Amino acid sequence: MTDTSGETQLQRAGRWLALLPSLLAATVLFLLMAMTFFDVILRSVANDPIESATELTRLFMAIMVFSALPVISWRGEHIVVDLLDPLFSRGLARARDVIVNLLGGTLLLWPAWRVWGLADRARNNGDVTEYLNIPQFYIAYFIALMTFITALALLARGIAFIVAP
Repeated sequence: MTDTSGETQLQRAGRWLALLPSLLAATVLFLLMAMTFFDVILRSVANDPIESATELTRLFMAIMVFSALPVISWRGEHIVVDLLDPLFSRGLARARDVIVNLLGGTLLLWPAWRVWGLADRARNNGDVTEYLNIPQFYIAYFIALMTFITALALLARGIAFIVAP
């Protein structure tokens, strides 16, 4: 079913589902930028850098990358090398896209499962970050969850290529 703008309910739902991870990635990018700015200023002016800046940078980068990954995967916005695209007919290109998306989604289930296991181990061992003592399992569970969602997005995208007219 489409509305007056020609957008289907599925497209609208996908847009809303992509909003939260996109806002999270943008917010974390802003925090990373602000932290880097103040770290450079404090380092230059007061010779007193932010002690935990390296640790926060690692955490922020993980949150930023893994929150954007499902959205980018669903939209098909990965960087691609299209040197061989002229060699593929339209039907072959569609078959290639089905295979790539289904294979990619299937293969991503394994790292999602492994990272979940590592998060369980970090939680059981009480692993924390070096300076801020943040439990490491939080970020590990987040990475595992977003990797799993990315796998589902790629599988759904592959199926969509199959059933699309």
